[in-house]
Amino acid sequence: MTLIEPEVHTTPADALAAARGGERLDVAQAEALLHFAEADDAGLEQLLRVAASVRDEGLRRAGRPGVITYSRKAFLPLTTLCRNRCHYCVFVDTPGQLATLHKPMYMSAEQVLTVARRAQELGCKEALLTLGERPELRWPAARAWLDEHGYASTFDYVADMARLITRETGMLAHANPGAMSRDELDLLRPVAPSMGMMLETTSRRLYEEPGQAHYGSPDKDPAVRLRTIEDAGAARIPFTTGILVGIGETLHDRAESLVAIRDAHERHGHVQEVIVQNFRAKPGTAMRDAPDASLREYIAAVAVARLVVGPDMRIQVPPNLSDTAELDLLVRAGIDDWGGVSPLTADHVNPERPWPQIDELAAHTAAAGFALQERLTAHPHYVRDAATWIDPALRGAVAALADPETGLARADPTTAAAGAGPRAGSTGVAAATQTSHPRLSLLSARPSGSKSALAEAAASDPLALDDADWERLLRATGDDLDALVQAADDVRRYTVGEAVSLVVNRNLTTTGYRANPDPDADPTTFTLDDVAAIAADAHELGATELCIQGRVAASEDPSAYLEIVRAAKGAAPDLHVHAYRPQDVWDFAERSGVPLAAALEALREAGVDTVPGTGVKVLSERVRALVAPGDLDIDRWIEGITAAHRAGFRSTSVLFYGHVETAAERIAHLRAVRAIQGETGGFTEFVPIPLPGPAGGVPLVPGRSPLDEHRAMVAVSRLLLNGSIRHIQVPWPRVGREAAAVLLQAGADDLGGALLDGRVRPQAGIEHGQQLPVADAARLAAHLFRPFRVRTTDYREAAR
Repeated sequence: MTLIEPEVHTTPADALAAARGGERLDVAQAEALLHFAEADDAGLEQLLRVAASVRDEGLRRAGRPGVITYSRKAFLPLTTLCRNRCHYCVFVDTPGQLATLHKPMYMSAEQVLTVARRAQELGCKEALLTLGERPELRWPAARAWLDEHGYASTFDYVADMARLITRETGMLAHANPGAMSRDELDLLRPVAPSMGMMLETTSRRLYEEPGQAHYGSPDKDPAVRLRTIEDAGAARIPFTTGILVGIGETLHDRAESLVAIRDAHERHGHVQEVIVQNFRAKPGTAMRDAPDASLREYIAAVAVARLVVGPDMRIQVPPNLSDTAELDLLVRAGIDDWGGVSPLTADHVNPERPWPQIDELAAHTAAAGFALQERLTAHPHYVRDAATWIDPALRGAVAALADPETGLARADPTTAAAGAGPRAGSTGVAAATQTSHPRLSLLSARPSGSKSALAEAAASDPLALDDADWERLLRATGDDLDALVQAADDVRRYTVGEAVSLVVNRNLTTTGYRANPDPDADPTTFTLDDVAAIAADAHELGATELCIQGRVAASEDPSAYLEIVRAAKGAAPDLHVHAYRPQDVWDFAERSGVPLAAALEALREAGVDTVPGTGVKVLSERVRALVAPGDLDIDRWIEGITAAHRAGFRSTSVLFYGHVETAAERIAHLRAVRAIQGETGGFTEFVPIPLPGPAGGVPLVPGRSPLDEHRAMVAVSRLLLNGSIRHIQVPWPRVGREAAAVLLQAGADDLGGALLDGRVRPQAGIEHGQQLPVADAARLAAHLFRPFRVRTTDYREAAR
């Protein structure tokens, strides 16, 4: 974004010398340092070195040199209603949009606990409670909901949900409800050991001038937000705040904001971390065409934040808002915290930017020369001085999760059990928290015998249901089916998030390979030269993936499995090769006379990145014998896919339904897939695929429409695999675009591949003639009022 620069009175060199000497920087010096973004590489490097040295000194003083921290969290969007009108935000909805999306005004206690319990099972200790600011002051529907449920205000509701989460799971709430008065801070202190609110900027121009980022947003008045930060300090609350870089603020505004945060902390000692967040423009917002802050500008802001606030403050950057290649640069700029990262939920504020996997974040941190360690939502200094900073009602809960020496997260915490009722009750946490609130009667729902109640139970605790329960859900019709679908879509919404994703890819069917083709060969065949041309063409058309599968013809040398991959990678090195089903890998191994492990290693060396988990219909020998006797034996398929996972390959997973299989066999298949995932963690997504005729198209429930058959299968897949496999994919070529849109409201979140035909031998790929261009997929998502993102094969953000 173009910045309006005031006159600079202090030179960057003088300001850097002051920072190097440990001086307390003023606004003019901070502003001068921000100009290093315009310097040459050597100049910017000087800034980074000084910032990093200040960070390193702070970590030594904190007793954890060489450590960058993060919090393992769940993100709970308690309500997306808001009274503000920020011009860059996609988080908020209107009551009308909520009705269209079948979303509640506020998350129910059941929905909150469903997410919290799954998160606790995955080791999360923080429940980030994020919501729109004071929605009842703008929306009568919000006021009506609060009245109906017995809440005086949204803050009263937030306090109740925070109390519920800690009581039932032992997780600690980090309350992020926006600007707060002193009374509201005091209300939340006994239920949330830390709180947060981004200052964003001190710029009054952005708040007062029509068309600017914060115009029309009463809670974004800088004076109001600065008052909240002051009051939080007076209330002795560990507090998170920070700035947003690139929303139209000047360099002076940026410097002034950082100094204001530092000054408040010096008065109270309560600011536990300063977030420096880069603006990311989002489609559908007033600022959709505004350019993101440049990388140099952002890196300079991070480094200057470190120099302004000094060595003893934690500087945090959100790792999902930067490309992975930029993370090392952020570390060099002086950060020492990645913030909250979730293994379960999406970043609902930035739904197009998925979190990195925690092990991947650890690897990037290690590559930058640091160790990644988990902290709690309250930072170690405040945990160790709990008598000052943690409310007495929460000290036991915090202590149960904290390492008593370091104040970081305990490696083997004493927490409440994953579920409620008889299984909840680890004494340390339960005794440390408030008694059950009378409003928790919300948790008692419909009569237990109904399928609607069964759907709610499936959403809350999928492993508690037996096979007969799941079979009943698969057979749901009418209102019971609608309840099942709603429960599944809620689970999708509050875990994976709202984004609809698509990978831009092209298929290539290996059975068509010919080393010496007939000049008159049919168009489904191809040579290695064709492979190279196909890969180069796909890459040129914007594809990031080439999907290759199918057994090489018996007349061809098995080395073709490797040569095809090498040809593709040679022509398009950046193209992700998603290649070879377990059946294909076994064929390559046996014909080459090598063990399965050696075959997988050879494929990796050739350039295979991930593998398709296809080549199976249902994990049942009875079904295989009747429908696909040429497929691998089930045990060999399982051996092949688990060997691939253990060799480091990730894969898809599938179920072909609607033929001779029973409901029991479908459930057994889902349980088997979940069991494999529990052992290997290798599945990226699950794809329930209806088998076409003549063998397919058989309804599980006689008379139930094909669309309802699909809805039930997708919904049960989402619920039974919840907490195991994140993504449920809609096979749009099999069901059509119109049905795909419906299934995206039944628990699915992904559209699979664009399936480009390309301009080179398009008939050499399975499902040729069916394409879903990115623009069409984006329109489909927009029709559902859902954000859209183009992903990579492994669900990372695709390069722009």
